[in-house]
Amino acid sequence: MSQAASVRLPAAERRAAIVAAALQVFGSGSYAGSTTAEIARAAGVSEPIIYRHFPSKKELWFACLDEAWSQLRTAIEAAATSVARVGSLASVDTEKRSPWSDPLLPNLWVQGVTEAAEDVELQRYLRAHVRDVHAFVAGMMREYQAAGAMPADRDPTAEAWLFLAGGLLRSFADRLGGVLGASEFAAIGRERRRWLSGSTETPSHA
Repeated sequence: MSQAASVRLPAAERRAAIVAAALQVFGSGSYAGSTTAEIARAAGVSEPIIYRHFPSKKELWFACLDEAWSQLRTAIEAAATSVARVGSLASVDTEKRSPWSDPLLPNLWVQGVTEAAEDVELQRYLRAHVRDVHAFVAGMMREYQAAGAMPADRDPTAEAWLFLAGGLLRSFADRLGGVLGASEFAAIGRERRRWLSGSTETPSHA
């Protein structure tokens, strides 16, 4: 074990370090193919340390799902700040980093759906998680409407589901390769912002 790994960290810090390592392992592989031994190596700890903080691989995966959502929520809130500053969804700089630039969360969704068919507990957790993500995004869109950045006739509930669907599309592209390129995702983003903002301007494709 390395000198860095032998350092005794407070429990909360050790737990966070394990989750960070597990996100790398799960994010680059699959739920079934990722092992706690592999995660322990990535975290620089022994496997029993993993189980001291998480009773099972599934509980660790749940923690990873929550952390990935926390990271995405931060990106969404940053985008909302940009919208508030310019007063329009359509005017947000298209070169800014999209919330779906990192497909980590939707990749975990796909993993969860794959496993949920045979695991009722995982199915229940993932279902509640997806509803929470949807509720947050729908609430953000209602705030856009209240601020005049999004037309009142747009349906925040439906549009929030479309946002989540965009994440799944990003995961397909990441996992399969060659489905969509960066320019195609940029075009989708432009058209979604035009629709959500009610803009009638023709976007530049330069």
